[in-house]
Amino acid sequence: MSTDLKTPTADQLEPLMGGALPRVAPVLVGVCSAALGVLAWLLGVSPVVGVVVAWIAYVVGYTAWSRSVEGSRKATDALMRTLMWTAFVLAMLPLVSLIWTVVARGLPVLTPAFLNDDMSGRALLGVGGGIYHAIMGTVMVTAIAAIIAIPIGLFTAIYLVEYGKNNRLAKIITFLVDVMTGIPSIVAGLFAIALFIVVTGDPLPRLGIGGSIALALLMLPTVIRSVEEMLKLVPDDLREASYALGVPRWRTIVKVVLPTAVAGIVTGITLAIARVAGETAPLLLILGTARVANWNPFDGPVQTLPVYIFQSLGQTTHFKYGEIWTDRVWGAALFLIIIVMSLNLVARLVGKAFAPKTGR
Repeated sequence: MSTDLKTPTADQLEPLMGGALPRVAPVLVGVCSAALGVLAWLLGVSPVVGVVVAWIAYVVGYTAWSRSVEGSRKATDALMRTLMWTAFVLAMLPLVSLIWTVVARGLPVLTPAFLNDDMSGRALLGVGGGIYHAIMGTVMVTAIAAIIAIPIGLFTAIYLVEYGKNNRLAKIITFLVDVMTGIPSIVAGLFAIALFIVVTGDPLPRLGIGGSIALALLMLPTVIRSVEEMLKLVPDDLREASYALGVPRWRTIVKVVLPTAVAGIVTGITLAIARVAGETAPLLLILGTARVANWNPFDGPVQTLPVYIFQSLGQTTHFKYGEIWTDRVWGAALFLIIIVMSLNLVARLVGKAFAPKTGR
């Protein structure tokens, strides 16, 4: 009587025969590796080389210890984990450094006077001055851009998903959206200024609405793509059940599809707004410079925070007031980061609040 039982291989028996490292193993190896890096630094190498020596010692030491105790499979897993954590730390270093620098230099500048004053009067002489007009301009231009881009992007995505399957027009629209995703932002500014040269006859128009149109062009592909992907995640069973009850397609979209995908749609739209809030290049061409808040987007230049930062950098070389302008740049940069981070936080909160409730 023959049997088909096979003898287990060494790799299969390894997890059963091997031991396990103590929980403090990474800490012990890390301390020894750090000591080796410090020793290398004391011997005359640069701090960067010392860090590299410590990292190599940790990778080799921890992997070798894991291999001797747990086997080759666990050792390979430990090596890959270490490499992934290393990549994460390297990616976070510039971000943490940037945030630390901006907060350290900008936080002392964010006073009530700085946030509630504009650049009129004595501010031009280096005394006082704030970013109130730039904040209001950023809010107005971005809000108008959102009003323009969100409905167009939403209806376009609905057409592509719900009506445009196997449709030549839908393929053309998808191709154009892909092209718009990759165009440089300054091209949007060139389009806006060319459009308003034709409309107004002014060879160098300075209008808030022009900046809003430029930002809307940059928002549009992001809104379309995010909404399209969210609509595709809605199960077709929900649509078919609605159609089986005799509900027309437009009502199915309004009552079934959109409510199901509303969390992802709102999150994508909010992130699109946050993405264009910090654009500078297209606004430099069409907005111009304003020293006070201008609430009329159809008349006169409008100031925004990115443009304010860029233009203020040109004043930092002034031999007498350069330090004041530098403080204004860092303060405006920190407030712009706060706006963008707040929008991202709102997107996550809204997505969590509107997410479909699951349960029995």
